[in-house]
Amino acid sequence: MLSSISLKNVIPTPLRDKLTQRPSQIWNTEVRLPQGEWIKIKAPSGSGKTTLVHTLYKLRSDFKGEVWYDDRSLQQLPVEQIALIRQQYISIVFQDLRLLPQLTALENIQLKNILGNVMYNESDILKMAERLQITHILQQQANTLSYGEQQRVAIVRALVQPFAWLIMDEPFSHLDINNTKLAAALIAEECTKRKAGFILTDLDDDNHFPYTKQLTL
Repeated sequence: MLSSISLKNVIPTPLRDKLTQRPSQIWNTEVRLPQGEWIKIKAPSGSGKTTLVHTLYKLRSDFKGEVWYDDRSLQQLPVEQIALIRQQYISIVFQDLRLLPQLTALENIQLKNILGNVMYNESDILKMAERLQITHILQQQANTLSYGEQQRVAIVRALVQPFAWLIMDEPFSHLDINNTKLAAALIAEECTKRKAGFILTDLDDDNHFPYTKQLTL
């Protein structure tokens, strides 16, 4: 289980001079994010929003300070343990989505299931897709979809795998009000069902969720 994520005086090395000149509730301080909380991180442009997401997911390590998964230092965890945590405890919606362009939307969603990390079957996937109004594009290649359609595919892909934490980097940036409401409702339902927490980064204030904690990056 992954019950908490903690940052201890973390500051990205490439942004160090810039970020140490401004107040932050995340950078260069100590913060613990308990599992089960719905956390909004308001991140003004240039504050390192995507850098934070990649740091929490162990995609980059060019920072000072420490990140902890419970009582384990992320920097010290072996690659095999990181892979296991990503399979079972952390799911993610990247800002750039990272769909495989030559696969269909459905194949992108099913990819982790194909790799053996089964959470939901195809019937469940189709129900999620119907709720987000993307069933009609499931057999299309990802590179033929609009960005808003790709964004909804990425959200479903993140929700069909097991997780205790869902990390989302501007997940609704290309969705209109109605599609944002549909996506937020599905995310809230899945997180509630699993007693999971999430970390959502965005540029502005919003009322998409009843956040338990709101922080400024």
